[in-house]
Amino acid sequence: MGADNVHLEPALETIKAILILDNNGSRILAKYFDTSVLATSVEQKKFEKNLFNKTHKVNGEIIMFEGMICVYRTNVDLFFYVIGSVDENELVLMNQLDSVYNSISQILRKNVDRRNMLENLEIIMLALDEAVDNGIILEADPASVVSRVALRGDDIPLGEQTVAQVLQSAKEQLVWSLLK
Repeated sequence: MGADNVHLEPALETIKAILILDNNGSRILAKYFDTSVLATSVEQKKFEKNLFNKTHKVNGEIIMFEGMICVYRTNVDLFFYVIGSVDENELVLMNQLDSVYNSISQILRKNVDRRNMLENLEIIMLALDEAVDNGIILEADPASVVSRVALRGDDIPLGEQTVAQVLQSAKEQLVWSLLK
């Protein structure tokens, strides 16, 4: 084997970033997982602006942009992006984009728009944390993601829960699972 036959090991860190922008290109939510690219806030904002300008009038699902693969979809007044490296499988990225979008849609009871997103931002952030951690896909099933952030046995609608209530529920569920 010569130096030309370099085999890269598959990495678990498939996602570089997840972005949700409004119809003006302003950030609603952004999670960057790869600090080797877009390390500063200024770089991230510039990237988001350029990505939005490139995609907001195009009716597509995937784009090569600044050396990365960006899969995206729009809904009402929001743009959802999942970004991976140029070597990443587009189908994996698209599957995670669908999972993120469907999870959010379930949480917001299919009223996915900017206002509802902002009103329920804490729950949406928890859902993204359940789906992807440090660029590693943890869960791709929207029902599983939603069930992990929902309070069980309580009649409070998911969108009206506070972060403290969700964290308390998570603690109770952990204690209950340890006692089984």
